[in-house]
Amino acid sequence: MPDKVLVTGVSGFLGGHVALALLNAGYAVRGSVRSLDKADRVRATLKRATASGNIDGLEIVALDLMKDEGWQDAMAGCRYLQHVASPFVVEIPKDKDELIRPAVEGTRRALTAALAAGIERVVLTSSAAAVWYGHAAGRSTPYTDADWSATEGPDVTAYTESKTRAELEAWSIMEAAGRRDDLVTVNPTAILGPLLDDDPGTSGALLKRLLDGSMPAAPRIQLGVIDVRDVAAVQVKAMETPAAGGKRLLVSAGSMWLLEMADVLRPAFPDKAAKIPRWAVPSWLVRLFAVFDAQMRDNVGSLDISRTIDARPAQALLGRPFITPPEATLATARSLVAEKLV
Repeated sequence: MPDKVLVTGVSGFLGGHVALALLNAGYAVRGSVRSLDKADRVRATLKRATASGNIDGLEIVALDLMKDEGWQDAMAGCRYLQHVASPFVVEIPKDKDELIRPAVEGTRRALTAALAAGIERVVLTSSAAAVWYGHAAGRSTPYTDADWSATEGPDVTAYTESKTRAELEAWSIMEAAGRRDDLVTVNPTAILGPLLDDDPGTSGALLKRLLDGSMPAAPRIQLGVIDVRDVAAVQVKAMETPAAGGKRLLVSAGSMWLLEMADVLRPAFPDKAAKIPRWAVPSWLVRLFAVFDAQMRDNVGSLDISRTIDARPAQALLGRPFITPPEATLATARSLVAEKLV
């Protein structure tokens, strides 16, 4: 019998790719969704994407980050936990606890149930958002696994606070149980790459705006970029590799400004070139509009900020170079076109 892995958030962009990587590697996967209404869609998506088309090893269960029901049963028979599920929104809510409570309490529920069930290794999807916010704006040295985001400050949002507090909660739980080395966190930057279905996700939605003309000029925002296939592969390696225990694995293939992404897209999609932005919008103008636009206001803290991250430990674990940011960008865009989203 193959080892079974519980993958939370299996209907999401990364959760689906983690499940796909596990199925292709011969594992049995028990994937969780918030509602079983999504179960058939997840099965169809993964069946289409798997190398063999065989999803006999896939099981779908319902779990809610804010409810106790089902967690212990979901862990039964599993050797590993991949805790990918976490709330994410494009626009920060007025009440920050709408993000923070599900992230922290969901992590607590997942890890408490995993410890009670004797799960051997927990891999938690965290984020670079738990690493590089709230530091000096002029920092030029790369961020490492020793860095933590602040939980308050001018560029700290409810989202960055939620990711930071959730990861801190995970380490606290595992340390209290004397099992720190049975946890690995994976901290990716912005995740791009091929879509598995017609849900573009947050990063895909950003690329969609670059392609469809809804972003006529690009704000001066730089994104660390990693391909979803590499994140999924690192998560599987982190699960399988004893020496990875107790580590925070920062994952990024490099950074791109939004205008650089546009410059990559334009020659690849000549029929859409007229809609793809050619100029950067001045940051003072973005800040002015942010007074009236909540979504823009949530991102002004990232204007003109360039950050680098030390991802060498994760790349060494992966054992090959990461897919480059331009390749990841194009893979996302091709998926958007294939799914008729642009």
